[in-house]
Amino acid sequence: MDFEFSQATWESFRTVMGDKGGCGGCWCMLWRLPKSQMDAQMGEGNRAAMKALFETGHVPGLIAFAGDEPVGWIHLDDRSAFPRLAASRVLKPVDDQPVWSIACFLVDKRFRRKGLSAELLVAACDFARKRGARILEGYPIDTPKKSYPSVYAWTGFAGAFRKAGFEEVARRSPTRPIMRMYL
Repeated sequence: MDFEFSQATWESFRTVMGDKGGCGGCWCMLWRLPKSQMDAQMGEGNRAAMKALFETGHVPGLIAFAGDEPVGWIHLDDRSAFPRLAASRVLKPVDDQPVWSIACFLVDKRFRRKGLSAELLVAACDFARKRGARILEGYPIDTPKKSYPSVYAWTGFAGAFRKAGFEEVARRSPTRPIMRMYL
């Protein structure tokens, strides 16, 4: 299947997120907010916060389209936009290089296991490069399990990152590599 990629608009993002807002109302605000704030505004509050970000004109990611239908999302931005990453024992910065981070993915279940995540990663590299990024970093799941629930792999799978050309640069947990693409 051929997919097209474009900068997310609020409407295309909202369509991919669905009525529940992705993973139980996160609306992709997990890494952008302190845990207490994220939890307190789960659902409508997170939706409003992400909508406000879109309304500033800031584009926080890309949408994949199958024809005219939005079917996938990749959330990326300068790492400084995701302060919770810096506080993470496992995902804290590897070095002092300026990087952009891939915070999450959401792919419509009808389009999973078709290579869309790797294609989103390739498109994200171009998107970040055009905005001045020199390093794009991701934090996928790398599990030995043959079956892993996609809903719990919202940071992506390591195999998709490898397929897109990313290299592992650190691993502080058996299942959570930090992977980079040098742009």
